[in-house]
Amino acid sequence: MSTDLNTLITALYVKIDDDLMLPKRLGRPPRLTDAELLTLAVAQALLGVSSEARWLRVVSTRLPGAFPQIPGQSGYNKRLRKAADLIRQTIRLLARDTDLWHDDVWLVDSTPVECARSRETVKRSHLAGWAGYGYCASHSRYFWGMRLHLLCTPAGLPMAWALAHPTTDEREVLAGILEETELVTSHHGQLIIADKGYVSGALDRFLDSIGLRLLRPSYRNHKPRPGQHLLKSVRQLIEAVNDTLKGQLTLEQHGARTPAGILARIGQRILALTCAIWHNRTTGQPITRSLTAYDH
Repeated sequence: MSTDLNTLITALYVKIDDDLMLPKRLGRPPRLTDAELLTLAVAQALLGVSSEARWLRVVSTRLPGAFPQIPGQSGYNKRLRKAADLIRQTIRLLARDTDLWHDDVWLVDSTPVECARSRETVKRSHLAGWAGYGYCASHSRYFWGMRLHLLCTPAGLPMAWALAHPTTDEREVLAGILEETELVTSHHGQLIIADKGYVSGALDRFLDSIGLRLLRPSYRNHKPRPGQHLLKSVRQLIEAVNDTLKGQLTLEQHGARTPAGILARIGQRILALTCAIWHNRTTGQPITRSLTAYDH
């Protein structure tokens, strides 16, 4: 079965409108419904248009007839910033609607999300306190921004995510993510694969107390853990997911300048990835994480 972007956004709109418990609004209804807003945001991310102003100018020609009401830039920006919770709910809704939700292995990793480069921008940024200076060992460079911590399946389906200050301990962030009762109780006995940055006796005990298992490499001067020789190839999978987010979904060109803005715009990219995976699995596409049919 072939598919394209119009097919995907139509299916997404119907899914959100039918199954997501959207909040009731008082007063005059908006020109753009919440379901249309989320669909518009996903289409923007899949087409790789990082500028909201440019997106609103070209959407009518890129997707003729798909969105009868196009908001102004200010209205779209405000609505999107307020939609962070709706984005999270939609990610979970789509994830639960795939067979990958029941995968018994998860991968966890973090990746830098740069928010500024010049010293003057750092001084003026409203993200001060949220963002900070950190070091990316993969690229041997320092950056000013935040870290995206992603928990996903080997096929790339996002299960949970969080943004944190780059100096925040990865183990603390993972523990915080896994304090979500619904996610843990529905996946008792889950195996989580991580790198050496997650070595911690306290984390191991915490995961054991909630019925999860952690598989990670040991340090060179420690006895190798069972199965760790198999981890290298599996670890490459989450690196590929991060590459998809940064390369095709313009994760690092988010353009956010406020905490609400960065939550919404990073969530927008993760929602687009989740949507593509959900649609590919539903329509029986041969490559689960492929965005090729939707990015042009």
